[in-house]
Amino acid sequence: MDQLDVEPVFIETDVEMDNGADQGRSPHCADPTAAVDSGPRATPLRQLGLSPNHWYVVAQGTELTDQPLAVTFWHQPIVLYRGSAGQIHAIEDRCPHRQVKLSAGYVEGDRLVCAYHGWHFAPDGACTHIPYLAANQKLPTCTLRQYPVKEQDGFIWLFPGDPALAEQRSPLGVPEWEHLDYIGSAALIDVQCHYSFLIENLVDMYHGHLHGDAQVWANPVLTGLEVTGDRVHAHYDADSYYTIDKIWSVAQLFVPALRKLHPEPLDVYYPYPHWMATLGDDFKLYCLFCPVDETHTRAYLIHFTSLGKFPDLHKLPMVVRRFFKSTFHNTASGLLRRVIREDLPMLQQEQAAFFRHPTYKGPELNRALVGVQQLIRQQAAEGDE
Repeated sequence: MDQLDVEPVFIETDVEMDNGADQGRSPHCADPTAAVDSGPRATPLRQLGLSPNHWYVVAQGTELTDQPLAVTFWHQPIVLYRGSAGQIHAIEDRCPHRQVKLSAGYVEGDRLVCAYHGWHFAPDGACTHIPYLAANQKLPTCTLRQYPVKEQDGFIWLFPGDPALAEQRSPLGVPEWEHLDYIGSAALIDVQCHYSFLIENLVDMYHGHLHGDAQVWANPVLTGLEVTGDRVHAHYDADSYYTIDKIWSVAQLFVPALRKLHPEPLDVYYPYPHWMATLGDDFKLYCLFCPVDETHTRAYLIHFTSLGKFPDLHKLPMVVRRFFKSTFHNTASGLLRRVIREDLPMLQQEQAAFFRHPTYKGPELNRALVGVQQLIRQQAAEGDE
């Protein structure tokens, strides 16, 4: 990958990336009260939409029981429900009769029943039954939008774009969720900000300063950046606090004195629209996105600890390995929740600052964020086509 310098660039703006040094100017912070060009301008980054032609995560599989579940993806209210065989269906969350939410109703076989007047809807969104329909009346032809949806790797993935493309594209996938060589933990991020703020936060490993001893890595240095197609890959040289090579290694999560810094490669990826990272061979992380609207983002942060350095573990009976995985499931969830609690006010302050000064350009030394912003713009443009 390309070697990087540390010349400041100016980001968090509604115009093209501006590098002051490239223009013969000394780097500085732009005046947020300065006059704005009156000519045509692109949509501000923090108000951009997204490309719908990808698989997004709208819930964990365990969140959907025998009752309908309401979710929202980019202004679109959607109801999820399980049919008689456990298969998941997703349709618009509204009854065309009086526009009330179908998620307030109940499931009967493979149909979703509206709580208000008892209208029945099939998985394809068609109305199939009205209890008080007279013999001389016909069922209305109104059909609700149906969304491609699937349950995979512990999560419910929804394709909000062109249904014809759904089978041509695969979800990012989280194969470690079921793999017996990984111990997983997950936590929900629910933040009042544009999704671009969150993805930048995740790609920018320098903000670990905020998290103190909750941070898994330390001393990151960005040494490589690759932007190709719908993917950004940032490589950091870093140190890890943890060594996962003994059964009692999990104690390092709770006893900081057991941790010893040692070099590990830190690779961070933005395979649009999600995020993932690896720290050496021991840790893998994901963040699966579900943007709600321009100022509200939901996402699932997932942490995996690898057991690959325990060769004797593979000799154990499968039932023992499953017991071990389930026993330690969510061991790191407290750590994830702490990190999220510390990040949320920062992200929401960034959003508030954008509202106050939407054209402000601040200096940024991490060039990975420029690649992220370019990818967001590219995908948003494709979504508008």
